[in-house]
Amino acid sequence: MLSQPFDIPPPQTLLRSPRGLATATSVLLGLVAAADLFALYAGMRMHSVSGDLLNRSADDITGADDLYKLAGNLQLIGILATAVVFVVWFYRVRCNADMFAQDVCTRSRGWAIGGWFIPIGNLWIPFTIAREIWTASAQNAPDRSWREVSQRPVGLWWAAWTAALVMARIGSTMQSQAGSPETLQRAADVTMIADALNLTAALLAIAFVRKLTAMQQHTEATPGPVAAA
Repeated sequence: MLSQPFDIPPPQTLLRSPRGLATATSVLLGLVAAADLFALYAGMRMHSVSGDLLNRSADDITGADDLYKLAGNLQLIGILATAVVFVVWFYRVRCNADMFAQDVCTRSRGWAIGGWFIPIGNLWIPFTIAREIWTASAQNAPDRSWREVSQRPVGLWWAAWTAALVMARIGSTMQSQAGSPETLQRAADVTMIADALNLTAALLAIAFVRKLTAMQQHTEATPGPVAAA
């Protein structure tokens, strides 16, 4: 079966609060957004300098290039640190989802971790898992009937994030192949679009994390004891 490689026994018997992990994830996502803002500023500097190389001093060119590299390094550090905490939170809410509705999630809980590391597949597997967690965690109505909660936060976050990945790859390729000031400037423009999308994705991810965590913390949606974070 497809889910077999990522089966992680045994099943938990208590809900574990995702609140602490959600707070840490949200803070780190905020730092990622700040790094993206800095990257946009560095991109504008690079755009300006690369469009007028002949009239720029060596210090101007070196300064813009150093700022551009610093922004990229800050983004990389922020994304790596956030990814670790986010995946731990994602696994926590996936495990909790089984306690809310066992027949909603079609992949075993181990896929909440493993799905991120499958080439190409990581463009949609985590998204389908996120949608299922969201559905399983939907709050129950007062009469105990199932209440649908809009999945728009999931879709918007994932659309922005995947678009940022695509544009970042295009911008990186353009930059490595740039052979003139004009092509370097266009590469900087595409990279700025990627940074803007990544900033948007970070903010949408915060909304997704906070909303899903709130749904799982809702006492009326809790079928059993809730363990501390």
